[in-house]
Amino acid sequence: MYDIILAFITSFALTYLAIPSIIHVAVKKNLMDEPNERRSHNISTPSLGGIGIFAGTVFSIILWTPFKYFGDLQYILCAFIIIFLVGAKDDIDPISPSKKFLGELFAAGILVFRANVRLTSLYGFFGIYELPEMASIILSIFTIIVIINAFNLIDGINGLSGSLGLLITFVMGIWFFLVGSLEISIVAFALCGALVAFLKYNITPAKIFMGDTGALLLGSVCSILAIKFIELHNEIENSPYTFSSAPSIAIAVLILPLFDTLRVFVLRLVEGKSPFNPDRKHIHHILIDLGLSHMQATGVLFLTNVLFIILAVMLQGVGNLILLAIILGLALIMSFLASSMVEKRKLKAG
Repeated sequence: MYDIILAFITSFALTYLAIPSIIHVAVKKNLMDEPNERRSHNISTPSLGGIGIFAGTVFSIILWTPFKYFGDLQYILCAFIIIFLVGAKDDIDPISPSKKFLGELFAAGILVFRANVRLTSLYGFFGIYELPEMASIILSIFTIIVIINAFNLIDGINGLSGSLGLLITFVMGIWFFLVGSLEISIVAFALCGALVAFLKYNITPAKIFMGDTGALLLGSVCSILAIKFIELHNEIENSPYTFSSAPSIAIAVLILPLFDTLRVFVLRLVEGKSPFNPDRKHIHHILIDLGLSHMQATGVLFLTNVLFIILAVMLQGVGNLILLAIILGLALIMSFLASSMVEKRKLKAG
């Protein structure tokens, strides 16, 4: 328990102290995120907060993880370094989506093949349980890349990615501690501490954004937590902390970034556009268009994610497929209602 608390405090302190220097350098070197018609901010803002988050998280993990628990953690750190290099390069000098994807694919490959971050079963979804090795590898890499990009796409307003990441890492970190997976709990709480420090500078008026460096790292950690959460249920069947619908609960914990990404991709494809074509169709953009401030929209989405987690835990007994249908159905209804309110608002204004 002390290791977890110390990991949180260490990452918080290092990130908190590092970010002012990062802001100073970014302003001096003009490494800024410029406003445009798609952005939700209207002044030039540094976008290198992820460097501070990465430094605090990785330093804390290395310092406080007991060597006997380190195991595959060295490979996880290797994947983090790849993600950091890709994100930092894109924040400083934007790279093509294909090169970014190759970097993510390399990191995902390290996690799957070396760190054993792998889904081995569909847990009864569509009547499928244990997966063949090749199917397991493909599904695991796909899941990691989807979650990484989900956080990258949802990072659009002040405080949103940081607060959702804080919620996810805190909830997952507590669970991993309760089931005795100390090394993964330290990873979760190290990032949790760094995010708390980052949010001090990211709430309105934001002094810095996390950028791709932070969003990609956040997505990487959350993908590891989600997959490990699902897979550990194979080993702790008699634990009081097991859930009967673990995969659907993992999706509920990550519902905001996952559903928003799915929703936006489908809307873009329906319109005949590339799913990667940037626009203002994200859920946070809808809330901003409804007249909410950045922090009000962040608060609404944070509480919504909390409610989805509570709902999933309460309904876990209905089974994976039904629970997933309930979660996605409710998310679809809520987003449809919000979009309808925006359209009515535009009609009245027009």
